[in-house]
Amino acid sequence: MDSTRVSHNLGDPKIRQVGFFVPESSTTDSHKILSPSHLPVPEMQNSVHGQVTSRSYDPSENRNLETGIEKREDEEIEVIKSRSKPLKEKTTKAERRALQEAQRAAKAASSNVEGSKAVAGTGRAALGKSTKQSSQKKAGPSSPVAADKKAGDRPLDKDRKKDAPHPRLQFDDESRMERARRRAVVNPTESRTRVELFQHLPQYEHGTKLSSLESKFFHLDLVHPSVFEVGLRYSAGEISGGNARCIAMLRALQDAIRDYCTDHEKALVRNLTAKINSYVSFFAECRPLSMSMGNAIRFVKSRIVNLSLNYSEFEAKTTLCSDIDRFINEKIILADKVIVRHAFTKIKDGDVLLTYGLSCVVEMILLYAHELGKKFRVVVVDSQPRLEGQALLRRLVAKGLSCTYTHINAVSYIMHEVTRVLLGASAVLSNGTVYSRVGTSCVAMVAHAFRVPVLICCEAYKFHERVLLDSICSNELGDPDAIARVPGRIDVNYLDNWASEDNLRLLNLMYDATPSDYVSVIVTDYGMLPPTSVPVIVREYREHLLM
Repeated sequence: MDSTRVSHNLGDPKIRQVGFFVPESSTTDSHKILSPSHLPVPEMQNSVHGQVTSRSYDPSENRNLETGIEKREDEEIEVIKSRSKPLKEKTTKAERRALQEAQRAAKAASSNVEGSKAVAGTGRAALGKSTKQSSQKKAGPSSPVAADKKAGDRPLDKDRKKDAPHPRLQFDDESRMERARRRAVVNPTESRTRVELFQHLPQYEHGTKLSSLESKFFHLDLVHPSVFEVGLRYSAGEISGGNARCIAMLRALQDAIRDYCTDHEKALVRNLTAKINSYVSFFAECRPLSMSMGNAIRFVKSRIVNLSLNYSEFEAKTTLCSDIDRFINEKIILADKVIVRHAFTKIKDGDVLLTYGLSCVVEMILLYAHELGKKFRVVVVDSQPRLEGQALLRRLVAKGLSCTYTHINAVSYIMHEVTRVLLGASAVLSNGTVYSRVGTSCVAMVAHAFRVPVLICCEAYKFHERVLLDSICSNELGDPDAIARVPGRIDVNYLDNWASEDNLRLLNLMYDATPSDYVSVIVTDYGMLPPTSVPVIVREYREHLLM
């Protein structure tokens, strides 16, 4: 070992040993290896004495260093904030309105100069959201070019209102109900025994609406006689069923259009649309409109709007009446025949078919299969208070079909014999929910529990873009006295004076919502499809449904 090298003993306080220690004898002079576990304390040369001295660890130096770093970071943040752009100042409503007027004037001037280049504005509407945002950022918040692009890409307010669905009247809104009462033709008496959960639905004393209509027959100059007659039959319950109600309404509108005369200095499109709106309001006062009736009304209005300006008044009325005839024949009558042929392929010899209530298209399917020689048995399930299944039972038995009749409370006892369930529908919604006569969901759920396929037979014009998850938000309330009585049993009179009881409320729901999980297939005039394909039909065939 070199004599000039200062040797350090193990007990030397200048050497700090951590972990395992590697002895000096195990290393050579030329290959001295410093292990991470044997680290000397940082040394410094003493300029005064020329000796190697050790420096002890001071924790305060580390704290001072951290404090300095934090101060440095704070200073950098302040510099960045000072260099950044100032935030956009908040403008008042008057300033924003003035800016919009200036932008509109600049846009109108540029459109007059460019002329044919105005078509390029539609191409800008197809750009993505990210492209618009990036262009706005580049142009700056106060740039008129970016403001013009933003105004051009945004759809007009009237277009947005036209695409949005019409809001339904909430009968628990006092201000809106007061305005509706002033415009109403029928003023029925409100029920004194209202159900709190259904305050948003109309609840009137049944029987007062019909008498109010009859007393105003000679005083309603604005209501066409055919429209008034159909409204009376709606209120009396003489017309029931989705197809029957829709056809009666369209026939009444047809008569009103034939007798229509355009007022002086008024356009036919605007004036006739206003007349149709007043008739529709009258129908809704007599009885709430079904979703299929709403689609039919939309069809009539779309045909009025699309009338050619070159038509005379007689030609326009003739065209509208022929369009209504075509809608009834194609969307209802021919559609039912197509549904019958599709559903017939699912019926086999020896089947036991269960149906609920009364559906005209299901009746047509059963009679058609029987005429073609199919051997099957029918189970008709019925429920209070309407007992519509009895009319279906009488017609099927008259045609020679083998039938079984039961009430809905016994459906679980007979479901093990059933091979298929055929049900009608008032509407099929965009999420696959089936909106039909109350009790349909119960039958479908029992069939699903017994693994029996459920076939919903519904015309495509009854498809609607709405979404329902329950039967509370949208429904129709029937006469509560109807469920307080038992037909044919005069001795059962326990609820005759139910209205005088403060703690008793009777609820007679007309419809319920069946989830798509309990539906196997929907048979329509477009074919047989699963419930998940309903939004495809609504989206792709929406224009075709209204043609």
